[in-house]
Amino acid sequence: MTVPGIITDLDDDNCNSIGSDVPSSVSNERIIIVGNQLPLKAHRRPEDQNWDFTWDDDSLLLQLKDGLGEDTEVIYVGCLKEEIDLEHQDDVAQTLLDNFKCVPAFLPPDLFTKFYHGFCKQQLWPIFHYMLPLSPDLGGRFDRSLWQAYVSVNKIFADKVMEVISPEDDFVWVHDYHLMVLPTFLRKRFNRVKLGFFLHSPFPSSEIYRTLPVRDELLRALLNADLIGFHTFDYARHFLSCCSRMLGLEYQSRRGYIGLEYYGRTVSIKILPVGIHMGQLQSVLNLQETVDKVAELHEQFKNKTVLLGVDDMDIFKGISLKLLAMEQLLVQHPDWRGKVVLVQIANPARGRGRDVQEVQSETYATVKRINEKFGRQGYKPVILIDDPLQFYERIAYYAIAEGCLVTAVRDGMNLIPYEYIISRQGNEKIDERLQLCKSRPKKSMLVVSEFIGCSPSLSGAIRVNPWNIDSVAEAMVLALVMAEPEKQLRHEKHYRKLSVEHIVSAYKRTKKRAILLDYDGTLMPQTSINKSPTPEAICVLNSLCKDPKNA
Repeated sequence: MTVPGIITDLDDDNCNSIGSDVPSSVSNERIIIVGNQLPLKAHRRPEDQNWDFTWDDDSLLLQLKDGLGEDTEVIYVGCLKEEIDLEHQDDVAQTLLDNFKCVPAFLPPDLFTKFYHGFCKQQLWPIFHYMLPLSPDLGGRFDRSLWQAYVSVNKIFADKVMEVISPEDDFVWVHDYHLMVLPTFLRKRFNRVKLGFFLHSPFPSSEIYRTLPVRDELLRALLNADLIGFHTFDYARHFLSCCSRMLGLEYQSRRGYIGLEYYGRTVSIKILPVGIHMGQLQSVLNLQETVDKVAELHEQFKNKTVLLGVDDMDIFKGISLKLLAMEQLLVQHPDWRGKVVLVQIANPARGRGRDVQEVQSETYATVKRINEKFGRQGYKPVILIDDPLQFYERIAYYAIAEGCLVTAVRDGMNLIPYEYIISRQGNEKIDERLQLCKSRPKKSMLVVSEFIGCSPSLSGAIRVNPWNIDSVAEAMVLALVMAEPEKQLRHEKHYRKLSVEHIVSAYKRTKKRAILLDYDGTLMPQTSINKSPTPEAICVLNSLCKDPKNA
């Protein structure tokens, strides 16, 4: 079960692999969600220097809770964005546990810097996005002290999980590349722990991944989970290829899942693409401040067509390539000058270092050059927004944009296109404010990079190679000039739910049908203890089998 080298060295003497003999006092199902950051916002009161906390509604980890059963208790383990003074840490920890069921991991600032800005952002993040450290300026050369810091932080997280876990009952769900060795520490403490891991970033091909000096340690650590989830089949395939080529492990595909045998356990590999929280998005669309902001932007961009980009200030998001494509559009299609505006929302960078500074410098310089070249009184072809926006403000920009451009050179899933589609669907309040006819079909246009995880699921989008600036520029023009019915059809492709009437109609018309049925969650309820099919399910299957048109 153990990983060779430094991970074992860091363990203490009291964490041998054991099963818990302590009887459980937990009645309902409980999930411990572990992530780098807790889904909380912190505010320090100036009058007494104490802290106030609220939920961070934008946090994906918080939104996950709504996908679980109502009787499922959720405990969060993670860091706070703010640094808490040592003398306040115990009080803050108790407050968060009592009021939010959150367990904070307090990291010394120097350790956090080495862990997050060092190993995570300068070594793992670039390699997982296909950037090799061919020179010290590209990413960062491997530094064993940073790796040691990474392992140390993962052990601190394991200790925090230990404080709250009931190992025979609880499910532990670990998130993202910051905590890839955490499964090893948890498995060594409790060999029967129910443990899942989900990777929110891409997983690179074996030719890229194998350059990482601690490649085997990370693979073996992940294999201490019971289930490993990836955004796309490609990322899972790359992981399996690495396990085969570097560890000599072969996988088997069985009844809907891929399994790896590892030290007597079966590790399941699942494709689990992340989606967006429809309820939260629609509630923000209904806010009066959103409606007012939409009206304000509609007036601001009167007689202009808006194309929108929303990206982190990151080397892999392709902001500079997008700007060059906009410049190419204005050069080759002068009739669009004065009519089209690219609004680029640049979220603050999550990392820091020379690569981030270079992205910022290049972005500012390119925006300035384009605006000086093609701008005139009352018209700036590119508007760069690099101040943090409220969520409702971003939604308002989606709502008024004719097209959305997501041209990352490599990205995990990227949920921006989904948010854009829902925002373009709008609601009655927004339609009324924009003076749109209620019966008028909605429309949206997406230009997406073929190197992002959500690209295959967006059949109505214009897919591009972001490195091909001419191609991106032409895709932008196509998004502008496409006929209205075609824009509406593409929007419907992405937004429309599959209707039962449509299925029944198609079923009746066809002469040959292949019917593929899942078991858990389809023929049987997902949570059913008795796994035998009901008489009703058997009756339906017999009815389908009697029809000679059905296979």
